[in-house]
Amino acid sequence: MTTQHTADAELAGQPAAYWTGVAYEALIAFTRARQAELGFTQPGFWLLRNLSRNDISPDGQGMTVPELERAMSSYLRSEDDLESEAAVLSERGWLIRDGRGRLWITEAGEEARVSLKQHAPGIRERIHQGIDDADYVTAVKVLQQMIRNTGGEVS
Repeated sequence: MTTQHTADAELAGQPAAYWTGVAYEALIAFTRARQAELGFTQPGFWLLRNLSRNDISPDGQGMTVPELERAMSSYLRSEDDLESEAAVLSERGWLIRDGRGRLWITEAGEEARVSLKQHAPGIRERIHQGIDDADYVTAVKVLQQMIRNTGGEVS
């Protein structure tokens, strides 16, 4: 029992920023690998979601790549290239670009978005395997408090 208590005491002294960074990178890598196995990318899925009036888009209006980059700024990664992603989705017939450079989701794109979204619960299930919902909620609440403690905002 002493060994476990010592390990917990040691963990309690480790920097949260280190572990949140490691967790973030591992979770993103895992999620993107699963999506790639299924034939799509996370940024591509985000494009469909942000252009769909049935998802994130407030009005279903087309958007330019810079507008989409601004809309996704809190979760885009530096390696994400929305222009390239849009080109791939356009080749698949999921997006079209109008004369003003605005991207619009097509009917086929909306069908793809709905289909791709169906994979999210399975990915979440793998990530949450062996973690009780109550423990997960506690972890999130702890992270939210750390954010507030450091002057950040929790939405």
